[in-house]
Amino acid sequence: MTQSIAALSAVEVDYPGRGRALGPVDLSLRAGEVVALVGPSGCGKSTALRLLAGLEQPTRGTVTRAAGKGETAVVFQAPTLAPWLSAQANVALPLELAGTPRAAAMTAAQEALTRVGLGEALAARPVQLSGGMAMRVSLARALVTGPRLLLLDEPFAALDEITRRALADDVLTLAESLGPAMIFVTHNVEEAVYMAGRVVLMSPGPGRIAGEVTIQGPLVRPAGFRTTETFRQAVEAVSGLLAQAGARAA
Repeated sequence: MTQSIAALSAVEVDYPGRGRALGPVDLSLRAGEVVALVGPSGCGKSTALRLLAGLEQPTRGTVTRAAGKGETAVVFQAPTLAPWLSAQANVALPLELAGTPRAAAMTAAQEALTRVGLGEALAARPVQLSGGMAMRVSLARALVTGPRLLLLDEPFAALDEITRRALADDVLTLAESLGPAMIFVTHNVEEAVYMAGRVVLMSPGPGRIAGEVTIQGPLVRPAGFRTTETFRQAVEAVSGLLAQAGARAA
């Protein structure tokens, strides 16, 4: 049986003055699996991600995850790069904070930036980077520790469609070669179907699991995958389940 890397078990989150934001939710992520978490704004997608990242604690229920140093990495919607550091120094930062000698950390950062196609931009400061390049630096920083669990919170939301598609392919290629379990949060149904082997749908808040759809085919998508019947049927299945969940909540 494939090892579970992270799980939410009967998890609920309540916020003072706002009531229930999430749950109850049961969600398990296996080693090497890529799951997209999709649902309307305010359904608790980002809350679930923060729980798995260890950035927030549940009100009730249990969170289990790869908890060793550097084993969980998060990529947020904004790149959150230190503006005074070069791209290479930004990527090296989590290693240095963990005690890796600077020379070794900088070498690892160079390798990580090369993997995401920025081997020629090591010395660039964040202000010199396009939105897509800054997100690649953020991705390299997340991958440099060799995480077992990679969490991405709508990382492409602020990017243009061409850049989004290129980065989607790059992330899937990196996921296949490096092997982390990955959760990708998005409200875009087509992006969810393209990025994941399993799409988990959340109902309007308080967020609960409304269903899931398994996507057939290789995770590194072949050219033209978006035009295939497999892709279109999966998009319709996810959209249909979301519509049903919305109707039940109305």
